[in-house]
Amino acid sequence: MKDPDGRKVILILGIMTFWCNGENYAAAPLLVEIAREFHVNISQAALSVTSYMLPFGLFTIIFGPLADRYGKARVINFAAFGSAIFCALAATAPGLLSLCVLRAVNGAFAAAILPVTMSLVGDRFSREPGKVQHALGKVFGIMFLGGACATAIGGALSYFGSWRLVYLFYGLAELVTALVMLKTLDKSPGTVARFSLRDAYREAFANADLVKTVSIVFLVGGSVFGSFAYAGQFVQATTGYNLFEVGLILTFFGLATVVGGRKTARLRQKLGNRLLLYAGIFGALSWALMGVSHSPIFISLSLTGFGLGFIMIHPSLVATAQQLMPGRRGTVMSLVSFNLFVGGGLGTLVNGKILDNWGFGAVFLLAAVLLLLAGFIGSIVLQRQSGRSVSTALPVIES
Repeated sequence: MKDPDGRKVILILGIMTFWCNGENYAAAPLLVEIAREFHVNISQAALSVTSYMLPFGLFTIIFGPLADRYGKARVINFAAFGSAIFCALAATAPGLLSLCVLRAVNGAFAAAILPVTMSLVGDRFSREPGKVQHALGKVFGIMFLGGACATAIGGALSYFGSWRLVYLFYGLAELVTALVMLKTLDKSPGTVARFSLRDAYREAFANADLVKTVSIVFLVGGSVFGSFAYAGQFVQATTGYNLFEVGLILTFFGLATVVGGRKTARLRQKLGNRLLLYAGIFGALSWALMGVSHSPIFISLSLTGFGLGFIMIHPSLVATAQQLMPGRRGTVMSLVSFNLFVGGGLGTLVNGKILDNWGFGAVFLLAAVLLLLAGFIGSIVLQRQSGRSVSTALPVIES
C-alpha cells in the first residue's frame, strides 16, 4: 500500500500499540473480580499480571534481533495474530492456573509489538532525521492514550459484564487491527545480514552507554508496572466505588501521560537533563502520598502526578537508547522492553508479598523510591552522555 508520508503506518502501528498497551493496563481494575471468582487473595490474582509481564520481558530478547534480521513488519504481523488469539482465549480460563498460562503465551507474543513497532518507526523515517522524533512521538501518544483509556474500558466492561469480557474485547480488537496491518505494512527486509543472538547482544553489551541507559528502565518498570496493578484494589477499598468508577479514577494516570508527553519536550529544552531528576522527585512525592490518601480527589491527584513523573523519564530513556545503536534498533528496543516488563513483573510479585505483610502504603512508598532513583540516576547518566555529544532529544507528541 502506497504511503509516501508514512501517516498510514503511524496510524495502524499506533492503534495496535493502543490495544496492546491497553490490554496491560486494563488488568489493574480486574484483580478484585478475578480474586473473588477464583476464591484467592489479591496477591495470588496478581500472578495473572506477573505471568504476562515476565514472558513479555523474556521473549522480547528474541524478537528484537529477529526483526533486525527478517524484517520488522513480518515479525509484528506474526506477533499481533498470536497476541490477539491468546488474549481472547484468556476469557475462557476455568481457573487461575489456566488464566496465568494463557496470559503467559499472550505476553510472549505481545513482546514483539511495542518494541519492534518503535524500531520500525525509526527505520521508516531513518532518511528523514527531522521526522523521526515526530513520528515516534505520534506513536507514543496513541500508545499512552491506550493506557489512559484502558482502566475505564476494563472497569466498564468488567462492571457491566465480567472480567472475561475485557480480555475477549481486547483480543478481538487486536485481531481486527492485525488483519488491517497485513495490507498496510510493507514487508521490508532486515537491516543485518544474519540472525545471531550472540552477535546482537555482544554488540549491545559492548556499548556501555546503552547498558547504563536500559538498566535505568528496570527501575521504571518495577516502580510503575509493579505498583499500578494494585492501585485498583486500593481505590476500591478506600472509596467503596464499583469497578467502573474505579476504572475512571485510574484513568487519571493514563491521561497524565498523554498531556505530560506533549509538554515534556518544551520542559526538556528549558531544564535539560535535570528534568529527569525533577520528574523523579515530583512523581515520587505524588505516589508516596497515594497510600495515605482517602479522598477520591487526592487519589486522582496522586495518580496524575505519578503519570507525569513517568512520562517525563521513560520516553527520554527510550529515545536516547535508540540513538546509541541506530543499526540495531530492534535489539535496542528488546533490551528496553526486557528491563521495563521484567522489572514490572518482579515488582508486581514482590509488592504482592509487601501488600500481604505491610499494606498498600508500603507498596506505593517502594514504588516512589524506585522512581526517584530512576530520575536521579537517569539525569546523571544522560548528562554525561550529553557531554560526549550524544543527542538526547525527546519525542515531541503533537495532536
